[in-house]
This record gives sequence, structure tokens and C-alpha cells, in this order.
Amino acid sequence: MEKERIRISDIADRLGVSTATVSNVIHGKTKKISDETVKRVQELIEESGYIPNMAGILLAQNNSKIIGIVVNDHEKYEGHVLEDGFISASVNALAREIDSAGYFMMVKATTQWDEIVRFASMWNMDGLVIIGFCEQDYQKLRESMHIPFVVYDGYFQETPKICNLVIDNYDGGYQVGEYLKRMGHKKVLCISDNSICVDLERMEGCRAALGADRVDFLEIPFEKQERMRLYRQREAEILQYTAVFAVSDFYAVELIRYLQEKGIDVPNDLSVVGFDDSPLCNYCIPGLTTVRQDASDRAKTAISILRNLKLGTEERIVVKLPVFLVERKSVKKLNRENGEEG
Repeated sequence: MEKERIRISDIADRLGVSTATVSNVIHGKTKKISDETVKRVQELIEESGYIPNMAGILLAQNNSKIIGIVVNDHEKYEGHVLEDGFISASVNALAREIDSAGYFMMVKATTQWDEIVRFASMWNMDGLVIIGFCEQDYQKLRESMHIPFVVYDGYFQETPKICNLVIDNYDGGYQVGEYLKRMGHKKVLCISDNSICVDLERMEGCRAALGADRVDFLEIPFEKQERMRLYRQREAEILQYTAVFAVSDFYAVELIRYLQEKGIDVPNDLSVVGFDDSPLCNYCIPGLTTVRQDASDRAKTAISILRNLKLGTEERIVVKLPVFLVERKSVKKLNRENGEEG
């Protein structure tokens, strides 16, 4: 026999309070209710097994308290985008900030722009954070939605009501170049799966610090097997450089593992630098020298901007956050004159 459904009025009658009080506790509107009453209501709600239809409640409100996170499910992630170090760190930091702000978070991985619009409207979202898209038509997306959204590292014309939250990619690359120069390196190879957007900024910063004639570029494939094949084919060429700047930690750690399996010592035979300072950097051997971007600070800034956009008080269209180099053990100091160990 099906258990009789518990109603708000049943809970109110048992506690001797109004149905409005019970409803307000359920919806988190407790500023004018005593802590003791809130506790009594919450305990009876749990004891009685009353579970409100939260989806219906949220969708019926003008303020759903839902913030959506949309991640570009690019082919390079091979179906594991949420396992990527940068993406997982970003989503984790956003989850903490969104919860702290009293909101709910929903995550979607997609490559389709029309799905972003459908995702946001279906759940009556208060705002969006969009991660990993590059050179897309954000203006059309802005015209298709009326909710505020923040973009991580977007590439588009400055557009009102869209805030592009970027890190200083150029300066990060410049810090890498300066560091490698200080460590005596004169022949550096940059590796990436593309030469546009943030990766290009990072490489250009490195070239500016070291000198354009001292930094070359090797484009690597999206697929892991193809990358391994390329490394085997170009191994002798790669080893002519004294250092490799991989513009993401994932590619840096993967390269270190490939080299070590071939009996090539990092950093004694080849130095390696990454970018992002993901958890991988502390667990690989040697520890990876890299550029740190603060996921927590970025998430906090993103949620603050979303609130301001909704209130109409956010006038910034681009917000740039600083980065800094973290030195570990993956770079060898060379003699500046002859490129040999000092």
C-alpha cells in the first residue's frame, strides 16, 4: 500500500506553526524565523520523509538559484573532458563558490551552441559560466539569451552584458621565457595542439622574453596515439632543444612519461615546463615547473561578476587575472655561454 503523502499543512499542524513558516524554511527564507523554529521544522521534515518537488519549485520562481557550467567537449579530450586537470579544477572551484553563494550548480559538456541556449532556458538559470570555447560567435549567443554569462578565456569582440574572464596568458608565457633564459636555455621548443587563442598568447610571451629566433613551435595531434607516433618520428629533432614549453600541464606530463620510457632523463637530457599548475604537477617525477592560475580566485570572481551582471552594476567587459611561475624540478640550470650544465 502506498504511503500517504505528507503535506506542508500536516507539518505545520504538528508543530503549531503556519504553513508559510514551513514553506519559508523549505525555500531557505529563514531570516525572520528563529533558529529554534527552523531546527524544529527541518527535523520534522526529515523525520516525516517530506521531499518537496524542488525542480518544480525552482522552475516556478523568478530566481531559480541555478548557475549552469558549460564546458566545450572538444575532440582532444577524447570523451574525458571533465577529467582534464584544468577543467576539473575549474569546475571544482566553481562548485564551492556556487554553493557558498547559496546557488545550485548544473554542468553540461557539449560542442553545440544551440544546446547551451536550450540548457539555460530549460532550467530557468540565473547565469552561466562558459569554459573552453574559442573563436565562436558569442554575440549570437548573447542575442539568443537574456541571462548573464561569464566566459573563461573567450575570443570575441567586446560585447556588452558578456564578461570575458581571462588570465594573463601572455605574461605567463613571458615568465616561462624569462625563467628559461635565466636558467641558461637558448633553444626552446613550444608544443601545443593549436597555434591560436590562449596557446598562441602563451607562446608569443615566451618568444618575447627569450627572443623569437630561440623559440620554435611543434603542433601535436589531438589523438594520443598520433602524438606518440609524432614523438617517435621527431624524437631526435626534439632532443636538439634544451627545453620544451608545453602550453598545458597534461601535454607536459605526457611528454615526460614518453621520454622516461625511452630512457631519456628529465631534466638532465631535456627540461620541460607546463602551464596551469594542475594536481598532476606534484605527482609526476620530477615535479613539473609550470605557470599557476588560481582556480579558486577565478571562480570567486566569476560568481561575483554574474551577480553584478544580474543587478546591472557590472561595467567591465574584460577582467584579467594574474598568473605566476611555480618552480619545481623539471628544468636544469645550464651554463649560459655554451648551453651546458653549470
